[in-house]
Amino acid sequence: MSPVGITLLCFVLYAGFYRWYGRGLGSRVFGLDPDRKTPAHTCRDDVDFIPTNRFVLFGHHYCSIAGLAPMLGPAIAVIWGWAPAMFWVVLGTVLIGAVHDFSALMLSVRHKGQSVGTVAATVITPRARALFLLLIFFLVAMAMGVFVLVVAGLFSDVGGNAIAHPEAVVPTFSLIGIAMVMGWLAYRGTVQLGRLTVMAFVVMLLLTWWGLGHPVSGVPRTTWMAILLGYAGLASVLPVWLLLQPRDYLNSLLLYLGLGAVFVGLFILNPQFAAPAVNLTPEGAPPLFPFLFIVIACGAVSGFHGLVSSGTTSKQLDRESDACAIGYGGMVGESILGLAAILATTAGFSSVADWNLFYASWGEASGLAAKLSAFISGTGLFVSQLGVPRPFAEAFMSVIVVGFAMTSIDSGTRLLRYTFHEAGEAMNLALFKNRWVATACAVAAIGFFAYFKVDGKPAGLFLWALFGTTNQILAAMTLLAASVYLLRKKKPYLYTMLPMILVLGVTLWAMVNNLINYIQGEKWGLTLVGATVMGLALWMCFEAWTVLRSLRRATLAEAAKEAP
Repeated sequence: MSPVGITLLCFVLYAGFYRWYGRGLGSRVFGLDPDRKTPAHTCRDDVDFIPTNRFVLFGHHYCSIAGLAPMLGPAIAVIWGWAPAMFWVVLGTVLIGAVHDFSALMLSVRHKGQSVGTVAATVITPRARALFLLLIFFLVAMAMGVFVLVVAGLFSDVGGNAIAHPEAVVPTFSLIGIAMVMGWLAYRGTVQLGRLTVMAFVVMLLLTWWGLGHPVSGVPRTTWMAILLGYAGLASVLPVWLLLQPRDYLNSLLLYLGLGAVFVGLFILNPQFAAPAVNLTPEGAPPLFPFLFIVIACGAVSGFHGLVSSGTTSKQLDRESDACAIGYGGMVGESILGLAAILATTAGFSSVADWNLFYASWGEASGLAAKLSAFISGTGLFVSQLGVPRPFAEAFMSVIVVGFAMTSIDSGTRLLRYTFHEAGEAMNLALFKNRWVATACAVAAIGFFAYFKVDGKPAGLFLWALFGTTNQILAAMTLLAASVYLLRKKKPYLYTMLPMILVLGVTLWAMVNNLINYIQGEKWGLTLVGATVMGLALWMCFEAWTVLRSLRRATLAEAAKEAP
């Protein structure tokens, strides 16, 4: 089947599962009630908690979860062929990833907008909260530190940087200014949202077009890193309606335009796959199973999404009836981005020979420059079919790449602030409850991973090998918390329990393989951190098992009493 035919089939699956499976979860499992007041109303403070238009909130949620990872992971995983990658991105999303995001959102909404880590203390045990917070701290601080490195590298062309796109600087920072103006006008209610959206989007496109022709060159990467950390800290403390909501909303509109152009261009070009359907033995690559499920994290299932769902989105949900479209539908939207990445890196090459050269080995294909260039080049080819010059099309796609990385950075910093705040509450440390102190700690933690070097390499990149496994462990733990919650409420829990078992099983398998390789390679830093994460996960499973066993005993005892 051609890429066009495969793409149409994937869209049919997305629509069908959202219509019947996603909405079924809302009605049968979580019992969504549009009249029940959400934390956005009951805890409203107009800083973090505020009722938000569902279209604006969808844009914010979508951009927050869809950072660089759904573009980068699939661009690596296609070394095993386009079929396994597409299978996991599509079916993994509709059966596991979207269920995870939706469940995390509803867990938080039903617990006063608390993060999934704090909710775990209620539904599992108090110790589970500490375990969750440790996992969250490591995952977010490390990932955002690497994202700071990536964006700074995309901005800086100093030193002959091969992946630099300094033309993305003006569009990116112009969007911040436009978003703040839009947020202020929308909050004051002086301009209707529809009219304001049109005006802001037109101005954004004009500044993007102008900025692409006026690159900001000559700024060192370390300077951009400092600027990005300062921006992240500021974005973390500003009211969510002033910057985070409108910027993500506008950025999502830019992505809709970009993705629409990519798929229309794909249908016009009607290319063939340059990659094989399945390639089980690529040179130097780990085995497809279980590592496919780790390399593609965001785009199929991601623990980071649970942090966004329970960290920022739940605090802005106006009505429970919006949760399915935002929680389940937002993950489907990210999967579409992952699908675009697969198509760009398999059907975006001019020939089989070019693809084989680019993906000659795992070492060559897994570099950051390779992943970004393959995605931008392939999507640029598709967009150019609309009559847009290919260099401009690639520059436009680079703006989308940077924009999504930026949304992850500011949302991640805000989530890390919440983590420090919740840790302060758990340990009764008033200092961490202060919004400014918690933000300073969050920025410092991210900065550590962004700046610190080990063996001459940034620590964030040194530990990036652990991102996939840590991310999937956190996703499994979130599904575990949802399963215990549903069991306590006597609701159907297999929808979350079965995905949890699958994700936890393949992730622990991959972690054991990684630890063996780290020990054999005498990579003691990776060994220590990997073993710690694995230990935290097993401890969490033990805590949940004791609760599940007690609930099971209580259920059997109750049934025995009711028996004649």
